Amino acid sequence: MSKFWNSVQNVFLRIPLAERILFAKHLSMMLKSGMTTVESLKLVRRQIKSRRFGTLLDSAITDVENGQFLAEAFAPLEHVFGELFINIVKLGETSGTLSENLEYLAGEMKKSRGLRAKVRSAVIYPIVILVATLGLTGILVFFVLPKILPVFASLRIDLPLSTRILVGTAVFLNNYYLWLIGGFIAAALVLPLLLRLPKIRYAYHRLILLTPLVGRVSTNYNIANLTRTLGLLLKSGVKIVEAVTTAADIMPNLIYRRALREAAEEVKKGGSLYRYFEQHPHVFPTTVSRMIEVGEKTGNLDANLLYLADFYESEVDDTVKNLASTLEPVLLVTMGALVGFVVISIITPIYEVTQSLGGHR
Repeated sequence: MSKFWNSVQNVFLRIPLAERILFAKHLSMMLKSGMTTVESLKLVRRQIKSRRFGTLLDSAITDVENGQFLAEAFAPLEHVFGELFINIVKLGETSGTLSENLEYLAGEMKKSRGLRAKVRSAVIYPIVILVATLGLTGILVFFVLPKILPVFASLRIDLPLSTRILVGTAVFLNNYYLWLIGGFIAAALVLPLLLRLPKIRYAYHRLILLTPLVGRVSTNYNIANLTRTLGLLLKSGVKIVEAVTTAADIMPNLIYRRALREAAEEVKKGGSLYRYFEQHPHVFPTTVSRMIEVGEKTGNLDANLLYLADFYESEVDDTVKNLASTLEPVLLVTMGALVGFVVISIITPIYEVTQSLGGHR
């Protein structure tokens, strides 16, 4: 029941990432100026425009005023800030570097926001092209073609193959469009429920990683997230087993979540993180395992992980740009071919009728 309620909270009580970035940045500035935690929270609270976020912070401010640590006050708001945010705040309070940790969190969340935006932009463009193509084709098939068909039928001419295919498709869609719409709605409702099943969701995440181009973007995106999370936690003083476990818990892809949990168990038994990564090259690229090996041997693991995060974020950026430049001509050619097929299928019989009528004069 608690998991269900948490999922409901994640959907309906979600605070935009931009607001969380500003909150962390402003709170860090207030603490650096010498204000107490309560004073800083109250001042930042007055700057927040979101009523929902403000209400949630009011309860946290009350808890801090009653003697709780900031991390303890944020614990009930894990669905808002996330486990990583709260852990970094807790470590900052323990080590006396809360303002620095908050500033670093703001910077990392800003990078994460930029990464999401790049991935989202790569997905939106093909969808826009697809919708435009289907919309234009639909207008020709459902509005133009039905007005011309009676003319063809009255003249009793043999329609070209392309026109017969188009007419057959239009008749099928007109006869069964309610079933098709119902099927799409049912799929839209059922698929999210199916993806909640661990085995199906795991298979879906594996399929994403195996898909050409998309799999590369997904792999780089997940590697960037996990290396940044690990680097940030280790930099803040978290032990490696706890850092890997925390990173596993916040990974959205189940393939990486399972792999990191197994890696945490190996490290707990005295094994090496890089050795586990090296044994699973289909999940963790060789570059990652090598950089982690160097980091473990030199004592600069956190710095190497953050370097990897920057590297793979730039890889995502480059891949998204290449994906967009590759897909654009393919989509435009596909769009032109589909619309051209429909136009030719409509114009060809009209031309034949015109020629036939001209020959009978």
